[in-house]
Amino acid sequence: MIEKWNITIPELTGEEPRSAYIYVPDIIEEDPEARFPVLYMFDGHNVFFDEDATYGKSWGMAEFAENVQLPIIIAAVECNHGPNNDRLREYAPFSFKDRHYGYIKGDGRKTMEWFVNAFKPFIDENFPTLPEREYTFIAGSSMGGLMSLYAVTEYNHVFSRAAALSPSVWFANDKLDRLLCSAYIDPNTVVYMDYGENEMPNHKGMKRQFTRVVTRLLERGVKLDCRIVPDGDHSEASWERQIPFFMSTLLYGIDIE
Repeated sequence: MIEKWNITIPELTGEEPRSAYIYVPDIIEEDPEARFPVLYMFDGHNVFFDEDATYGKSWGMAEFAENVQLPIIIAAVECNHGPNNDRLREYAPFSFKDRHYGYIKGDGRKTMEWFVNAFKPFIDENFPTLPEREYTFIAGSSMGGLMSLYAVTEYNHVFSRAAALSPSVWFANDKLDRLLCSAYIDPNTVVYMDYGENEMPNHKGMKRQFTRVVTRLLERGVKLDCRIVPDGDHSEASWERQIPFFMSTLLYGIDIE
């Protein structure tokens, strides 16, 4: 079952509507008392429906969840599609300067404050969730992947597990490194992180920075599943092929009664 409705995020875009989505396993119809972990996802328009996806190809998360009967709720929110690097701003945990984009004032903290203090409470109140940290995950790709790393470290008291696909770790990399070194990280933190083989040449020093993030996570005791995806690229089609890998990691060892 997928529901789609309009929301606003006043802190970011005032009264401008955007779409929110939620997938709830069909088992709830047979067992109304069932409760599920929740996976929050960025770029919600790309998660479920091809007709909503930016490039006409979604991840197909609901089809996968239904086919393998995943016991998980998936809640996703559309990004800001504004013309002035607004998605980049909304998904940037830190402000930075870039030769291509100029100065970007990062609103990633505002984005996460809304997720934690508005969206998550709404989902927990209206859907059959297991609201505790142990059962609260987050995932995204590209800048959404960077935000997932930010969320599971800066908001580690809320999110216990994260999947960061093709994360844009080359943005504000020194600030990210400082966060990974200083944030409180619970020992029971799990992170899946990957990067496509064909993406590595896209940014100078990409392999070095990816390795730096991996090393920091391991140094901080994170239970890390890390992959370089053979022939992987920066696209929804490639990220869809990684669903079995990152969902296996997110749900590994989770006991759902």
